[in-house]
Amino acid sequence: MRKHLFLFITIFVIATSTFLLNRGQPVKESITFFPIDPNVVFLNAFTKLNLLDEKKPDQYSVDWKIGSTLEREAYLRQDIGFLYANGRLKGKMGKWKQNTAHLSQQQTIYDKDSSHLEAVSFHHAEIHYDNKQIFSAQTMSADHLYVIHSSFSPLQSFRTPETKEETEWKTTIDKMTNQGLDSSWTNAIENFSIRRDQYIMIPLTNLIDYNNRPLPGFTKHESERILGNLWEGLYKNYFLGIKKRDGTVVEPEDSIVPLILLAKNKSHLLTVTETRDGEPIMLRQQIPRSR
Repeated sequence: MRKHLFLFITIFVIATSTFLLNRGQPVKESITFFPIDPNVVFLNAFTKLNLLDEKKPDQYSVDWKIGSTLEREAYLRQDIGFLYANGRLKGKMGKWKQNTAHLSQQQTIYDKDSSHLEAVSFHHAEIHYDNKQIFSAQTMSADHLYVIHSSFSPLQSFRTPETKEETEWKTTIDKMTNQGLDSSWTNAIENFSIRRDQYIMIPLTNLIDYNNRPLPGFTKHESERILGNLWEGLYKNYFLGIKKRDGTVVEPEDSIVPLILLAKNKSHLLTVTETRDGEPIMLRQQIPRSR
């Protein structure tokens, strides 16, 4: 009897310990797309860039903020963001938290050159229901800012030029940035023998244009799924590091703005970029058929 009682207690303790350990395991940091829940929306989501009033002769600083609030608590909330300066990745931010509706994060970015700063963010929620069903809620936000840092003029910033001088600065910076991006994108497209005429091309920094309207040739429902899967792929294969052809993984900083190539036959999409050292990179995602 005593032996059986001891065996029962031992089994109970092991089972209880296993249960508690499993309950205490942290949720893996990731973005995973699930079907969109039409009944759950973001109350707000924002990305903001503001020039800080810090007077230093050799550099300037910019406040970069990302935040979002869901209308209800979610099992998992996650926001990620990229900041590009003249077409190259200047910084990234990511934050995740369980059982919350709100997220916010901030960074101070330092630079010395006149720049067009472009920030884009993805706001995601993983929603679990008692019947074991899992859904997503998602949205995007973006901001941009021209910062002029020159010995010939005072430190200034603007989003839309209002003077002749600001217009000239915008033209100069845009021309330089676009030339660099076009050269890098062309190099990647030619390296992977991609036929341009078979794709619709959208820079990552322009994806915000499709936050509230469908991608070309797709319905709103299809676009939500494509964007959700795209950001899932960007998180795993770009935000966390870029895998090069030799198998090494490098940080994405100083890589060029990814170019999204959406196949006109609706079968797949490609994402091309270029690492800091100039190696072209391509990611491919299949587009599931509509159900």
